[in-house]
Amino acid sequence: MKIAEPFAAFSSILLAAFSAPAQTAFQNLSFESANLSSPSGPFNEVPISSALPGWSASIGGVPVTQVLQNNYTLGAASIDIFGPNWNQTEPGIIDGNYTVFLQAFNAGQGNVSLWQNGTIPANAASLQFSAWQYPSVNEAFSVSFAGNSLSPVILGSGQSPSGQAYTVYGVNIAPYAGQTGQLEFTAAGGQGPDWVELDDITFSTIPEPGTLALLFMGGMAFGVRSWRKSVKASRQDHKA
Repeated sequence: MKIAEPFAAFSSILLAAFSAPAQTAFQNLSFESANLSSPSGPFNEVPISSALPGWSASIGGVPVTQVLQNNYTLGAASIDIFGPNWNQTEPGIIDGNYTVFLQAFNAGQGNVSLWQNGTIPANAASLQFSAWQYPSVNEAFSVSFAGNSLSPVILGSGQSPSGQAYTVYGVNIAPYAGQTGQLEFTAAGGQGPDWVELDDITFSTIPEPGTLALLFMGGMAFGVRSWRKSVKASRQDHKA
């Protein structure tokens, strides 16, 4: 028994290690890991594995094996990567050498999605990313993690050195910190174009503003309660 017990304990640890879900960090969140050679075909097609390492994509639920490099469509759903040497704006490069472009059009072509499986850092409080959308009033793009819809809020805006305007969004990701799942960005096919550029996706330890506001209000409420208790106690002492 003295020999069997350590062996049983080691077996339990080994079994737990194999049964635990694999934890893989998200990668290539700024799309700068592109490994592109000369594009082929009439529309500058490149393998998605080279253009977007770590990422997968689909159009209308059908997996995509190729994306367009330094090219985009005017009527067909597609996934494109701009860079290097892309000098246009709207759409243009938001930051660095590469930016990804999701192009959805009518409902018949379906949604255009880009996703990756990974583990959210244990200390992550928010997910932040830069985006540009056309038409700007549409806002028909969505973000989800492990099938849970997230609610981006606007944190600010800016303009790249090439002149491309963009909006910075933040999402409260704290409830999913340390969890493994699929992070997905989707441009919705509807009655016309829904174009979404993405760049600079990051996990931050700083909460997004909505969470900060709740924490501030909670702190204020706690402070008010403490102040009222101290005032009440002081009055009772004076009466005594």
